[in-house]
Amino acid sequence: MTTQRMLSPFRKALTQFKMLKDGDKVAVGVSGGKDSVTLLKLFCEYKKFAPEKFELVAISIDLQFDGKPTDFSLIRKMCEEYGVEYYVEKTDIGQIVFEERKEKNPCSLCSKMRKGALYDLASKLGCNKVALGHHSDDMVDTMLLSFFYEGRLSTFAPKSYLSKTDITMIRPLIFIREANIKSYAKILPITKSCCPANGNTKREYVKNLVEQISKDIPNVREIMFTALLHSERYNLFNKFNEEIDKIL
Repeated sequence: MTTQRMLSPFRKALTQFKMLKDGDKVAVGVSGGKDSVTLLKLFCEYKKFAPEKFELVAISIDLQFDGKPTDFSLIRKMCEEYGVEYYVEKTDIGQIVFEERKEKNPCSLCSKMRKGALYDLASKLGCNKVALGHHSDDMVDTMLLSFFYEGRLSTFAPKSYLSKTDITMIRPLIFIREANIKSYAKILPITKSCCPANGNTKREYVKNLVEQISKDIPNVREIMFTALLHSERYNLFNKFNEEIDKIL
């Protein structure tokens, strides 16, 4: 998977959802995993020829599992090569989630705290946009997680405004499949996660479940992703209620 091929769906997302404009200062959230490092790489490459004039910074939130700082030296080196300002925010999120709260399902709380720290630092740095590395598979998995565990038909948006922080959050990888990111990320400086919950989460369970379904319906992810993107295909009770009101 080449950078040029990855940039095509990346640019499509930026354009279709109007994610960038002149004067933006974008903070890329970089955990060190394949998705976030791919996002940073594509932003750096895109900036070379982008029609929009924008600033770019990278931020890593160090969760410090077991009280130990994460080694982000590979990310720092990458940022230096591209001339991108890089910031590491040390936190005690790992201790709070796994030692103090001892969460059985830690991902939700960890995500909220991590994003909160990211948005706070981005705001202090004068950023008006924060970019996250969620891809198309994540969008489908989030919908299924919401449906199975919360009884809601919901997923995240490609772009959303956060009024509390006056920041717009964007997800430029929304049209890219995880398989393509895995292939592309082989050439990137990935930082291994030390999270104790790795491989044993609800999201991992949903991923495995979809993989099983894919054996019978090979394009099931594409089908669900397309359904999420096209609201005219929704046929839920809100429409039924509207029809009933018309009949009455």
